Amino acid sequence: MFLEIRGIKKSFGSGDSKVDVLKGLDLDIEKGEFCVLLGPSGSGKSTLLNIIGGIDSADEGSISIEGECLADMTEKKLSRYRRSHLGYIFQMYNLIPNLTVRENIEVGAYLSKKALDVDELLHTLGIYEHQRKLPNQLSGGQQQRTAIGRAIVKNPDILLCDEPTGALDYNTSKEILKLIETVNRKYGNTIVMVTHNDAIKDMADRVVKLRDGMIRKNYVNEHKIPATDLEW
Repeated sequence: MFLEIRGIKKSFGSGDSKVDVLKGLDLDIEKGEFCVLLGPSGSGKSTLLNIIGGIDSADEGSISIEGECLADMTEKKLSRYRRSHLGYIFQMYNLIPNLTVRENIEVGAYLSKKALDVDELLHTLGIYEHQRKLPNQLSGGQQQRTAIGRAIVKNPDILLCDEPTGALDYNTSKEILKLIETVNRKYGNTIVMVTHNDAIKDMADRVVKLRDGMIRKNYVNEHKIPATDLEW
């Protein structure tokens, strides 16, 4: 199994104010799979994403990627793992304001030994003609496309997306989802996406529903539809 999550527990606070956010999660995700994590606010989905990404650590349990356990890695190895294997897309684009679109994407390329071709990627993202602009000269959708470019230019094994369409309107959201779908198909990255938009599950390979820190449903989507056909 490509990504193995076993017995993950996480709590915040202590004493009377202690909150158990994850209560012993088990989950397997295959290489190249598009997995959507659904659940209401406070269900633990973003915490789980951060633990997979090594941004946060679990109190108990283990996460292994291709047989390598994150908890066994030194800080240096973990940071190398994050740099070479993981790409992040957040709701807020976090672009570097004084760098152009192209330069923001190239920042990601410097971190990788197997970087994708920047020109080809700019075309795939539909922002080739905007490559010399600064972030403040772009629309929200163009900024998110640039952020996606920065995340995938290093050709990560796993792309972690936290509400990537959360700040975007309906049409732009669909464009971004189509783009993520294209990336998954073209480059074969494993995608784990957190969202509260229930409709997105229909384009995923695997759907995982969390509630109160536990997995309530985990199934393979047999009737996958293209992002273009999603409605909400």
